[in-house]
Amino acid sequence: MSRHVTFERLHNFRDLGGYPTADGRRVRLGRLYRSDSLGKLGGADWDRFLELGIGTVIDLRYPWEVDRWGRVPDGPEYHNLSIEHRPYDQAALGPEVDPVDYLAERFAEVTADGVAEIRQALEVIAAADEPVVFHCASGKDRTGIVAALVLSLLGVEEDTVVEDFALTGLATDRLVADWRAAHDGRSPRWPAYGTAPADLMRRFLRDLGPVEDYAKRLGFDPEPLRGRYVDSATSV
Repeated sequence: MSRHVTFERLHNFRDLGGYPTADGRRVRLGRLYRSDSLGKLGGADWDRFLELGIGTVIDLRYPWEVDRWGRVPDGPEYHNLSIEHRPYDQAALGPEVDPVDYLAERFAEVTADGVAEIRQALEVIAAADEPVVFHCASGKDRTGIVAALVLSLLGVEEDTVVEDFALTGLATDRLVADWRAAHDGRSPRWPAYGTAPADLMRRFLRDLGPVEDYAKRLGFDPEPLRGRYVDSATSV
């Protein structure tokens, strides 16, 4: 199945439903989405967004990013939870920087620094009655971390979590084109800009350790999350 939901200005909007869990059930479709910046929504894209019935938006960007690039239009319940605390500029990195090693260190910083915001994001997702979308700028790294945590806590196998992360590669060319359009046609200095190597997610999950243990460190109980987003019947 195609997980990308088609928009004109959003390039990485995806349904996290349909994935199988280890106990034979499936994550519910049409309930949980991940995306690049919803500040780009407007016109027909906004109408398409409204058709999805999304009631809650979790914006994982810094407040200064929201101020500069905009936020989702008024309507859904909105939470700005900046899980990253140490900003860095991927586009300015040199070509010698290895994306797996470098970003694995950044992901580890996010899960160490952003415990309060990550816990709150998980709690908002677990409590939402209507469909939820969470996003950052490109829908890759900060969004990828939260997606990996949520899918893992829902019982999705690691290989599938890794595959979901790597799907951003289908949007890389358009994400790079957006960056160039916002920077007078220049290209990012870092060749890995906008990419989502599968090995990066594998490294992140390995370094993090069991996600259930991380949830305990957060003080988050995953059972309400599972009750809301996993089908009750096993797959046939």
